[in-house]
Amino acid sequence: MSIRCQVTGREPGYGKQVSHSHVRTSRRWLPNVQQRRYWLPSENRWIRLRVSAKGIKTIDKRGIESVVGEMRARGERV
Repeated sequence: MSIRCQVTGREPGYGKQVSHSHVRTSRRWLPNVQQRRYWLPSENRWIRLRVSAKGIKTIDKRGIESVVGEMRARGERV
């Protein structure tokens, strides 16, 4: 499974690391993705999501029902 937030869609960023001698090597910036369990009252069950720190804040602000509805509208499986 890829490192991707199910709420915000954040994925790793790619670029170059530049050393003191200016030698460039490839590197990745990984998003802060956590595995979290949320209670979904409408379905009376727990759901497990892989969300970034920004995604957790979004769920706290808008509510899990709203976020899950939006995820399902764009075809994400919950």
